[in-house]
Amino acid sequence: MTALPFDVFAEVERAHARIGGRLVTTPLLPSSWLSAATGAEVRLKLENVQVTGSFKARGALSRLCALSAADLRRGVVAASSGNHGLGIAHAAQLLGCAATVFVPTTTPVDKRQALAASGAHVEVFGDDCVLTEAHARSVAGERGAVYVSPYNDALVIGGQGTVARELLQQWPAVEVVYVAVGGGGLIGGMAGWAARAHAAVEWVGCSPAASPALERCVRAGRVVDVPCGATWSDSTHGGVEDGAITVPLCAAVVDRWLQVDEPAIAAAMRGSLQHQHMLVEGAAGVAIAALLADGDLRGRRAAVVVCGGNLPWSRLQELVAGR
Repeated sequence: MTALPFDVFAEVERAHARIGGRLVTTPLLPSSWLSAATGAEVRLKLENVQVTGSFKARGALSRLCALSAADLRRGVVAASSGNHGLGIAHAAQLLGCAATVFVPTTTPVDKRQALAASGAHVEVFGDDCVLTEAHARSVAGERGAVYVSPYNDALVIGGQGTVARELLQQWPAVEVVYVAVGGGGLIGGMAGWAARAHAAVEWVGCSPAASPALERCVRAGRVVDVPCGATWSDSTHGGVEDGAITVPLCAAVVDRWLQVDEPAIAAAMRGSLQHQHMLVEGAAGVAIAALLADGDLRGRRAAVVVCGGNLPWSRLQELVAGR
């Protein structure tokens, strides 16, 4: 295997020690619906029931727990389409520090309001997450505050990787795992940890066809500009910032990439409501749709990371109405 940009296994273990007991150990539940549809044994890792409704709480808390007292007094700055910001706000409240979160214009108003209600100061900048991230970094530098990337940070990636640590303890026999991909911190942390602990597991990176930015960067071997269209998966929408460590990391540990279109994502989200009685956001719909669209899974043991459940009410109404 290609050398990793940092020791992911060790970083996940350190993150587990920092955040263990502070967050939810999320359940891994069987899905009769998806098992019947694929002929595989399918289980769902329910990060949608994590505090803040998303796995992002893990990486945010991991990063903030590693800050010094002086850093915490200066506060933190982040850029987020919603879920990372919610994680930052939650971690900041736990640790008693101020948090400013910049969001792109594409972030639904419902998510902006949820961020503010969680205690973060919210500012809107840019129509793409790359522009928003660059601006947030600049503001953090001007203020002398710590910038917390949603994915381009080893401590954040370590926190996200604790999902794999739990999943593989809950189901050591799993053979293939489907993970939605935005900046790559979740699948990079999960697959990077498993590369040492459970090397036989296959990791599938799942993207909306409208926004396959990280996959394109990995295939190019560098960060490239990828035009991204509107998608149900707003939390994976947009490009990757220059120098992102997730590009070489995911190139080394992601086994396969799958893209799914918007009708398939919406159908997966509706199927989750109908068959699982479970609300999932667009990114989780991407991973479910990828599983359903994959080749012959018959007889295999497959897990899907249900990465979040923060679907705004307005989008839920559109989903149920079939628009």
